[in-house]
Amino acid sequence: MGKYLKYTKNFYFVFTLFFVIWMVFIDSNDILTQYKLKSKLKELEKQKEFYLERKDKIQADREELMSNNELLEKFARERYLMKRKTEDLYVVIED
Repeated sequence: MGKYLKYTKNFYFVFTLFFVIWMVFIDSNDILTQYKLKSKLKELEKQKEFYLERKDKIQADREELMSNNELLEKFARERYLMKRKTEDLYVVIED
């Protein structure tokens, strides 16, 4: 026991112990916060990959639409309910 009391009287030991406790538990960049931030970063990277894949798919669909007039007409009719002057349009809503 006396051996441990000798270390507690040493200024450098006490200061180092206080510094380690401060950095690990009390500081704004403590271990728990770093773990949360790292998990949030992984989640955001997964979302980034998802949106990049979605963006590529949308760009491919856009290129296909712009290159094919029949597909563009079909898209406009289905999505925006466009029609020709001589046609009647009936919208069927499924319940």
